Amino acid sequence: MKQGIHPAWYATPVRCMTCGTTWTTGSTVKSLTVEICSNCHPFYTGEQRIVDTEGRVDKFMKRLQQRDQIRSQRQKAAEERRPLDLPIAELDIGDRYTNILEEHGVTVVADVLDRLGGEDDANSILALQGIGHKVVSDIKKTLRGRGYEFSS
Repeated sequence: MKQGIHPAWYATPVRCMTCGTTWTTGSTVKSLTVEICSNCHPFYTGEQRIVDTEGRVDKFMKRLQQRDQIRSQRQKAAEERRPLDLPIAELDIGDRYTNILEEHGVTVVADVLDRLGGEDDANSILALQGIGHKVVSDIKKTLRGRGYEFSS
């Protein structure tokens, strides 16, 4: 072995930052610190502890609450933009088609959405004299553009 090329070897004290336990080991540095050791680690102790480093759990919970608030605000805003009592005349599908629908009791968006709910319901609108596939397609397109949702 060559002399003078090896690092110095120390009896190094190791200190655990979580529980404060200290022990000695050999190393090339004069002191060591560890975040968690076998005296406080849940695997060895059999206890479940949450080690909250720098309030990360609190930050995470706060972000979850903010997310939920934003979602509820967006949902409320969407509901305000999509009133179900909106007259069908405001859908701009044409006076002729608006009059036909109103003659058959379809006066507000809620009535249209009820009739467009499924394939059989769309056929109930198509059964009206003067209403064809193009009109139904235009109505669906207009409703989707305004944020309304319906099946099919």
